[in-house]
Amino acid sequence: MIGAVEASALDLGIAAAVAVVLLALSYRLGRKRNEGPLRQRMIALTARLGGETPARDPRRLEEALGQVERATDRAAEAVAESSADAIRLRRALDTLPQAVIVCDEHGDPVFRNIRAIALMGNRHGDALAAQAVDELLAATAPGASEERTLELYGPPRRTLAVRTQSLDNGQRALGVIAVIEDVSERRRLEEVRRDFVANVSHELKTPMGAIGLLAETLLEETEPEVSKRLAQRIHTEAFRISRIIDDLLDLSRIESEESPPREPVLVNLVMAEAAERVRASAEHRNVEVLLDEPVPPVAVLGDRRQLTSAVYNLMENAVKFSYEGGTVECRGRVVGEEVVVAVTDKGVGIPARDLERVFERFYRVDQGRSRSTGGTGLGLAIVRHVAQNHHGSIHVDSREGEGATFTLRLPLRAEA
Repeated sequence: MIGAVEASALDLGIAAAVAVVLLALSYRLGRKRNEGPLRQRMIALTARLGGETPARDPRRLEEALGQVERATDRAAEAVAESSADAIRLRRALDTLPQAVIVCDEHGDPVFRNIRAIALMGNRHGDALAAQAVDELLAATAPGASEERTLELYGPPRRTLAVRTQSLDNGQRALGVIAVIEDVSERRRLEEVRRDFVANVSHELKTPMGAIGLLAETLLEETEPEVSKRLAQRIHTEAFRISRIIDDLLDLSRIESEESPPREPVLVNLVMAEAAERVRASAEHRNVEVLLDEPVPPVAVLGDRRQLTSAVYNLMENAVKFSYEGGTVECRGRVVGEEVVVAVTDKGVGIPARDLERVFERFYRVDQGRSRSTGGTGLGLAIVRHVAQNHHGSIHVDSREGEGATFTLRLPLRAEA
């Protein structure tokens, strides 16, 4: 449709120019013999080019020719303006994040913006999308609109929202426009939000239920020793709730700080602070924590609190899944343009099927062991977000029964 506007405007300009040349030639060839009819034809052409009949009929052929020339100039200006408007509209539609397809009244596509061209590619999923869009365009009646959601199972899996609207000028149908929006990320975030709410509810419901049951039992208990044990269990469950809430607050804060304040942070100091925070837990499980700091000391640009939280969560995770009497090693090194912090344990390890999911919120490899050690399932999710916030990465290498190594990589130089 946009191309048709450009073409019609161009045809008008060419027709006007050709008409002027032909009339001029006719005048030169015919001289005075055909001046009357020729003048009338020029008057008619002027009206067609200018959109209105001249106020005064020219008495001479030169005057008629002048009117045609002026009308031609106005038509050329209209052509240029129409072409500029069409180009402007095309460029504007190309900037839209949605794919836009315009069809004429016969159902033939006359315009596709860049997104639509990219969407309707040669891949199988795109071919299915193109077919569904074509069907929806054909099914849109004059004066009506249609909507449809397309699920493309990929890979990668995508969800497209398609809306069509008929076009008219109040008298007749001019065609149909289709707007296609990729809502895959929106759907994914909705699913994550639903899962998050469900997981939080479940995680809090379990200790809250335990506290209620223990408190009810404690009210009826008369044995001091049993009462003490019940009170200790209530304290443990309350501490677990507190840990979940603290980790949720940390995760929320870290997620909201996509670009944390940048300042030089000594990696050696981060490792030492994290080790100090995890020391009580390690001593309780009789696990030795070994530090191997970078030599000479090295600094990165980042947020000290976030980086300490990430290394602490890696070390705490290693302590929890180590065997009693085991060791956890935290090693820092400079490799190329990166600082690499690796935390290694010789504990239970991670099955291969779980390696890709351990960084998900509330995901636990061993539900029973995590609950017995007080894990919330949020520590590794915090590490992942800290790595992303600092333009770094986190990787895990593990085999079941042979321990695990978590490797945090941070760039030495800040990225824009």
